[in-house]
Amino acid sequence: MTAADAARDLFVAAYDHRPDGIWSAPGRVNLIGEHTDYNEGFVLPFAIQHRTYAAVALNGTDELRVRSTFAEGQVTVRVSDLDDLFPTPAGTAPAVPEWSAYTLGVAWALRTSTSSATQNPATRSKGVDIAIASDVPVGAGLSSSAAIEGAVASALNDLWELGLDPVTLAQVGRRAENEAVGAPTGIMDQMSSMLGQPDAATFIDCRSLEATSIPTGFHDAGLEVLVIDTQVKHAHATGGYGERRASCELGAKLLGIRSLRDASVADLPRAAEILDDVTFRRVRHIVTENQRVLDTVEALTERGPRAIGDLLVASHVSMRDDFEISAVELDVAVDTALANGAIGARMTGGGFGGAAIALVAHADLQRVSDAVIAAFAQAGFAAPHLFTVEPSEGPRRDA
Repeated sequence: MTAADAARDLFVAAYDHRPDGIWSAPGRVNLIGEHTDYNEGFVLPFAIQHRTYAAVALNGTDELRVRSTFAEGQVTVRVSDLDDLFPTPAGTAPAVPEWSAYTLGVAWALRTSTSSATQNPATRSKGVDIAIASDVPVGAGLSSSAAIEGAVASALNDLWELGLDPVTLAQVGRRAENEAVGAPTGIMDQMSSMLGQPDAATFIDCRSLEATSIPTGFHDAGLEVLVIDTQVKHAHATGGYGERRASCELGAKLLGIRSLRDASVADLPRAAEILDDVTFRRVRHIVTENQRVLDTVEALTERGPRAIGDLLVASHVSMRDDFEISAVELDVAVDTALANGAIGARMTGGGFGGAAIALVAHADLQRVSDAVIAAFAQAGFAAPHLFTVEPSEGPRRDA
């Protein structure tokens, strides 16, 4: 059964009527540019073929009713009560189960962020039934959360007749994640999901929100992007993610700049003089990672995907040593892939677990995969989940 079928079947079983449609949005792999988005920097992700599906219908009431295949029970709130539930105060859990906060948070953000929703009296009481299913791995750093937000935002944009563009819907998704769920993420994930194109990565300026499709050329070059899901789960709403963001903000403040986007590699010697060691290393990662994104875009455009391997490796080293967001399982995955012929490899996503990616020639895919599985077994780790991904399209209405 596909995830689309699962969403439809759950909807019919839960609400005893058929959905008005099924909308979907993709997860993403970040090719390069980690933790640069909330520093107003540059990123180069691509949407993947793994998607989240939302079966949705207007229900003729003033209630939002939400179900999911990955959680028990139903969450029901009145549309007019959303403002009492959100925003979620910093450091606290959402007032609803976290899995439902992504969906309800999108509805709240749409109503409070867009004049077309807040000024239309009909929208204030347009209740909907929602059932969600997904084949995006959760906790692997592939942005299952942005896929939920994109699918739900696309559905409500249609059913509430808001007429919002993809970038605005991406901003709605980020607000839901930041203020409803309480996860201090940037906008990369939502932009990547909303703007995905087949056979291309999306080069995003996270300050201006300008986005450009960059052909990857993976297929023509005989390359595969292998995802190595370590099965070590992470959560953005807690722990080290927020600490890293705070360090970046402190570094920018001490350097006297708006954000680390405004620092260049040439500024690092001065930063080393005025920052403590930990803050400096956090700053160095962001500054050099921004440059690596620009260099990767240039390499893909001028020399093709086989020219980006060293940049991927340098990104991983920076995340491991300067930003300190890797994990031993991620390091083993990267080192083993490189030792067995991968052109480049790095952890991807927010860190503290999740997945690594390896750029591998098609002929070497099985050897690299077998070596990683063997290395995990030898180290006593849980078996990793390995699969390939390809750049894919953004949100769509599937039915």
